[in-house]
Amino acid sequence: MALKVRVTETRPSTKTVTLEGRLNSDTVVILDDELNRVASSPATVVVFDLEGLEYISSAGLRSIFNLQKVVTARGGKAILVNPRPQIQKVLEIVRATDLAAVFTSVQELDRYLDAMQRKVVDGE
Repeated sequence: MALKVRVTETRPSTKTVTLEGRLNSDTVVILDDELNRVASSPATVVVFDLEGLEYISSAGLRSIFNLQKVVTARGGKAILVNPRPQIQKVLEIVRATDLAAVFTSVQELDRYLDAMQRKVVDGE
């Protein structure tokens, strides 16, 4: 499944970015196009609705974190909501680990994230 990105203004100064499908190095450009528009808007709160997101790679994480930095620099917040269990697992790994110190390459990191997400989906 490809990636679908929908951006809506839910309240003044708030944008909701709804993601569906797979967010990886092949589809991240779709997200980046939308996030560039969000970054250039006056939004101070960005909500990422991850309910429809099935998979995320390091490329997707990087895009989300880059926008988070932009919004935080203007005194705002980026919030992640409704992650599926496999996405929640990736977010837990990222919070608990200095990824640059653990993985020797982006490819190695993506293989690890892929394996962890498959374990959660398969119920292991």
